[in-house]
Amino acid sequence: MEMKPHIAMFPGPGIGHLTPFLELAKRLVLAHGLQVSFIVIDTLDPSSPQHKLLTSLPSDLTVIRLPPADPSAILIPDVTLLITRISLIVKDSIRFLKPALAKLPPVHAFITDVFGTEVFETCSELRIPVYSYVTASAWTLALCLYLPKLDPDLDGEFFYEPVRIPDCTPIRPDDMIDQIKNRKMTDYDWFLLHGTRMRSAEGVLVNSWEGLEGGTLAALGRLVDGGVSVPPVHAIGPVVRDGEELVEQEGIELIKWLDDQPVCSVLLVSFGSGGTLSRSQMTELAHGLEMSQQRFVWVVREPTDDTVSGSYFNAGENGAKPNSDYLPDGFLDRVRCLGRVVRNWAPQMAVLRHRSTGAFLSHCGWNSCLESTLTGVPIIAWPLFAEQKMNATLLSEEIKVVIRPAVEPGKGIMSREEVERVVRAVMEGDEGKALKTRAEEVKMSALKAVDHDGTVEYVTWRNIPHRLVRGREGDLYWIVEP
Repeated sequence: MEMKPHIAMFPGPGIGHLTPFLELAKRLVLAHGLQVSFIVIDTLDPSSPQHKLLTSLPSDLTVIRLPPADPSAILIPDVTLLITRISLIVKDSIRFLKPALAKLPPVHAFITDVFGTEVFETCSELRIPVYSYVTASAWTLALCLYLPKLDPDLDGEFFYEPVRIPDCTPIRPDDMIDQIKNRKMTDYDWFLLHGTRMRSAEGVLVNSWEGLEGGTLAALGRLVDGGVSVPPVHAIGPVVRDGEELVEQEGIELIKWLDDQPVCSVLLVSFGSGGTLSRSQMTELAHGLEMSQQRFVWVVREPTDDTVSGSYFNAGENGAKPNSDYLPDGFLDRVRCLGRVVRNWAPQMAVLRHRSTGAFLSHCGWNSCLESTLTGVPIIAWPLFAEQKMNATLLSEEIKVVIRPAVEPGKGIMSREEVERVVRAVMEGDEGKALKTRAEEVKMSALKAVDHDGTVEYVTWRNIPHRLVRGREGDLYWIVEP
């Protein structure tokens, strides 16, 4: 019996990284007939979203659990240093990788997360080709790969001028990834290190497609001409969750409620797997939704004034039901017939695909952006952290499927009046109709990109054969042969 090509995959911590890795792994197994070892850093909580995602997997997809990081190794006093914390978790757990790989059948290729470049050394020792999978936009990838060349010429502590990457849209200082705005912080050092290491990958997979970011993808290919060592970049997106099994009663009841609503009449409000609002901002949002008198589904988690990424490492975990401790007095009673407020989690793809959903108030995490474009749902952009401001700018100024509300000057929050204005504009105004028309066009582009025609192309890079399945738009779907 011929042995199937064996791929090892290693996502970074966080549901936002785990989900697109898992979806790619499923495709490699089910559509390409490969064997995949899915290596994760374990969590000790069996009720966590990570454990739930890693159930009911294809038989050729094996989960390998590395012991969790030693808490003393990742003790960081500043909770806002998200990249540093992720990188230290990976660095501490990676010591268990080599023994884990030794127990597996021969690995023909290793796919790691953008924050998992610590594995490059281990894979080099074992002579395993390493690929990076960037679960963000091609624009974010361009920044990651170009920053090591740009860094020696930068002056000062902060980015005061737009970052100019050849043939790419300049990145304005206000849109720069929050975690790397300050060049003297460890988050910047880690981001720079990962971008430097990534240049030695055999190839980079990015969760995008030519119909969405064709100009940036072409620019990445030309960076080599400018003296930047860029490995081959393969656009394999959009890779999103196909669906979610509705086993929790709350999710089932939510879909039943949506079934009774008019077409395109409901606004989904969700800030992703890790985003949290401050108490004052949550109050303004609640009043704005009520004032708009539009139907809505709001995924609520307890607010925090410490950091906007406060739920990154415990996203979706059970908590108390939304209550007046952090929602305005009487709010739940007043909106009982208008919308649904659910705790921590909702079946996002099922809601976005539902005929009654008309718009999405989103943090603009890349997974949510792709899910929205794949379902033809326009976005009200409310970016919180990481590269979400870049995503909001890309989708509003270039793709034109997003409306961006104004933040109240001097206060740093969005007022209830502004919430009401943008919600009404998207749900019932001419601007919303134009966004919806454009969103449907982008949806067709996304569907065209994933509906590959099965064309297979064989190429060789660094003496390693690759099998690439070419989509109808020309996107490359991939992979290394044994």
